[in-house]
Amino acid sequence: MVRVPLTDEERERGERLGLALRDARASASRSMVEVAAEAGVSVETLRKIETGRIPTPAFFTVTAIADAVGMPLDVLRATVDGASEVAEAS
Repeated sequence: MVRVPLTDEERERGERLGLALRDARASASRSMVEVAAEAGVSVETLRKIETGRIPTPAFFTVTAIADAVGMPLDVLRATVDGASEVAEAS
């Protein structure tokens, strides 16, 4: 199966997702090791998501990380979507 390359918008959305999760982790005063262990992912996977190097992580991975940092999915979505609305208004 050939994967279609991501658009610039998809890559930017992945960066916003990673930033939102990283900020939530920092606000919760949780280390990458703690969050990765609780979410059931490797620290490297969490690092790649937070830096946007995995711009389209699996849904269940995102939910596990969001749960680990105490961020409801509706808040996560609003944070990621809200950032794109600000960028579009500029």
